[in-house]
Amino acid sequence: MLEEVEHWLTRRSWSVADRPLDRLMVAKAARGTTVSVVLPALNEEETVGEIVSVIRRELMERVRLVDELVVVDSGSTDRTAAVAAAAGARVEHRDAILPRLPALPGKGEVLWRSLLVTSGDIVCFVDADLRRFSADFVSGIVGPLLTDQDLQFVKAMYDRPLHQPAAGRGPGQSGQGGQGGQGGRVTELVARPLLNLHWPRLAGFVQPLGGEYAARRSLLERLPFPVGYGVELGLLVDALHTAGLDALGQVDVGVRIHRHQDERALGRMAAAIYRTAQLRLSRAHLVRPELTQFERGENGFVPRTHAVDTEERPPVREIAEYTAGRAA
Repeated sequence: MLEEVEHWLTRRSWSVADRPLDRLMVAKAARGTTVSVVLPALNEEETVGEIVSVIRRELMERVRLVDELVVVDSGSTDRTAAVAAAAGARVEHRDAILPRLPALPGKGEVLWRSLLVTSGDIVCFVDADLRRFSADFVSGIVGPLLTDQDLQFVKAMYDRPLHQPAAGRGPGQSGQGGQGGQGGRVTELVARPLLNLHWPRLAGFVQPLGGEYAARRSLLERLPFPVGYGVELGLLVDALHTAGLDALGQVDVGVRIHRHQDERALGRMAAAIYRTAQLRLSRAHLVRPELTQFERGENGFVPRTHAVDTEERPPVREIAEYTAGRAA
């Protein structure tokens, strides 16, 4: 590991306990900073309501850490939107945001569009499939941005057990005989090798692909957003080049329990992440943007070819509707 990264780890990695809520509220009030929380959601009726309820109860009613809580529905066919609204979130529908620009499928597309329907100085993204959700996921990653004006981008770090841990387990204790960190397969097999080889200054991030992170709007509006699975790696790499390593940080929030993807979905995710990295390395000719996988059929293995995400949205400050809305 680079000496610079070792030094960064001692200065820019924290635990959620390092910043109690009362300290965060003092810092928030002193600077008048506003905070938006965004949940991108697609068919998450089983989990989105609990996440929204916890954020409202703990961070909007007991204290006023969060000013705006928005669920962006990216085309759910279940009751995701109704459940989220009933729990107290404002629900925005992906296709209704910037309707002149037809929406593309993908998580990154939803995150990019969310900037047009939120107003917070700090924007916090949280995946909508988390179970046993804790408000620490929000307060932990928002906290450093409230207390340290030099920071621009903060990611959550956590254990990701493949199986649900026993009740009462704390950070780093999965209840699965040491299997607490086995959930991040694409991280370990694809993202971490790519970052260590090509962006070694990012080698200190424990969960580079994690979906829970917060950033200053002033940074996010300058970054391009890959529309699909590559969005987390793309934003992290671009934040490094735009703001510098010392402006990035991470916070330990314990254990993350969520729905795991099957192997074929993970393969498509890996291909999109590799393509995102390859584009940033070359900014020139792209590798073939398709991935062929195999499924066993009645007469043997059947090839299935999927397109790999090849689109990126430009920095949102280049969108006329965004700049007009911010000026209004």
